Parts: sequence; C-alpha cells; structure tokens
Amino acid sequence: APSPHPTRFATSDGAKIAYNERGAGLVPLVVAPGILSHLNLADALPAIRGTLDALAGFARVVTFDKRGQGLSDPS
Repeated sequence: APSPHPTRFATSDGAKIAYNERGAGLVPLVVAPGILSHLNLADALPAIRGTLDALAGFARVVTFDKRGQGLSDPS
C-alpha cells in the first residue's frame, strides 16, 4: 500500500530520489535507511511507523529511498 505521506522526488546526479516528510517540528531530522529502503514498506511495518511517528512529535522527519531501491531511480 502507498505511504500515507506524500512521496516527493529530489534529483541527485540525474537520478530521482524518493523521499517523504512527516511532522512539522522546528528541528529537521533526516533518517538514513539501513541495508534496504522502501518508503511504502516502512510505513506498513508497525515498529518502524511507530518510531517515525514518535520522532515526528517534535521534529520534521525526512525519510528516503536509497538510489536503486524502493521508489528511487535505479543506479
């Protein structure tokens, strides 16, 4: 299922990198993915979703798919 947070795209060296934001805090917090990344799957997993939502209580949380994974362009 798609993430409830709108997916946006930034460009890096000609490739589109998928990211989304949650929360509206004054502190920007970028959460770097581990070995695998997929924005839609992360929101489907309660532990990850719960952690990101808790962080969004005080920060603007940005998550992204690494190049070649998830919704980002292939390498």
